[in-house]
Amino acid sequence: MIYRGRSDSCSRAGTKACREKLRRDRLNDRFQDLSSILEPGRQAKTDKPAILDDAIRVLNQLKAEAQELKETNEKLLEEIKSLKVEKTELREEKLTLKADKEKMEQQSRAVAVPPPRFMPAYPAAYHAAANKMPVFPSYGLMPMWRYLPPAACDTSRDHELRPPAA
Repeated sequence: MIYRGRSDSCSRAGTKACREKLRRDRLNDRFQDLSSILEPGRQAKTDKPAILDDAIRVLNQLKAEAQELKETNEKLLEEIKSLKVEKTELREEKLTLKADKEKMEQQSRAVAVPPPRFMPAYPAAYHAAANKMPVFPSYGLMPMWRYLPPAACDTSRDHELRPPAA
């Protein structure tokens, strides 16, 4: 605060003129303070109506900014709410998809896989005779002659040796 030099012309502080002069001086000092706050870095104005106009302009600008910030805040709060709802929906969808995945995995485990149409060749030690039925872990009990080459197994007299079962 810059206080202007005051003359001590009022020897008696109790007189009405002296009190009025002190009041005017205080008001002028406040106007100077207001002017320096409204336009920092510029020389303070001494025209009281100009100072009041500047104060009104700045207050209206601040009011408008405050209103814009309030509206922006409300929009952001609404967006937060919608994002929370979407997050909840996505979590529920994730749980549903996870349950569906587990159900499908269980169903796929329950479905029997048919045996392949061919069997890889094994060394002769595994099938000593053509009429034996070896047990393979994944195929169960199977006759070996199905997987032997045609030259190794003579089937020309099968109908005599092994009549069909009725």
